[in-house]
Amino acid sequence: MGLFDDLSRFLENRLEEFLRNNPHLELEALLEQLREQEEDTLKLIAELQLQEKRSQEEILSVAQEIQRWHIRVQKAKAANREDLATAAGEREAALLREGNQRWGHMQGLKERINQSQELLRKIQQRRQEVQTKAAEAQTERAKAQTQQRLETNGWSNQTSTYSGGFDDLEDKFSRWETQDELEKMKRNLGK
Repeated sequence: MGLFDDLSRFLENRLEEFLRNNPHLELEALLEQLREQEEDTLKLIAELQLQEKRSQEEILSVAQEIQRWHIRVQKAKAANREDLATAAGEREAALLREGNQRWGHMQGLKERINQSQELLRKIQQRRQEVQTKAAEAQTERAKAQTQQRLETNGWSNQTSTYSGGFDDLEDKFSRWETQDELEKMKRNLGK
C-alpha cells in the first residue's frame, strides 16, 4: 500500500507542478470540474423536483383519505354508532399524522431544492469568472506569441537584410576586383 500511496502522491505532485507551469491548462481543468459540478447539480435538482412531485401526490392522496374518513366519522356519529365513530376517528388521526410527516418531508425536499439552486447559481457564477480569466489568459498568451513571432521575424528579417546586403556588397566587390584585374592586365599588355 505504501508504494501505491507514494506513486499516487508523486503523480499528484507532478500534475500540480505541470498545471502551475501551464496556468491556462489549470484554468481549463477548473472549467471542466465546474462543468461537471454544474451537471451533477442539475441532475440533483431534477431528482429532488421529481421526489417533490411524488411527495405532493402522496400528500394529496392522504388528504383525500383523511376527508373520506372524516365523513365516515360524521356518518357514524349521526347514526349513533360510537364504536365505528371511534375507530374511524382513530384512522383519521393516524392519517393526519402520516400527512404531517409527508408534509414535513416535502418541506425538506423544497429546502434542498432551494439550496441546490443556490449552489447552481454559485457554480455558474464561478464558471463565468473562470471563463473570463481563461479568455484573458488566452489573449495574453496570444499577445505574447505574437510579440515573440514579431521579434523572431524581426531578427530573421534583419539577418536576411544583412545577408542580402552582404550579397550585394559581395557582388560590388567582385565586379570591382574583376574590373581592377582587367585594368592591370590592360596596363601590363600595353607595356
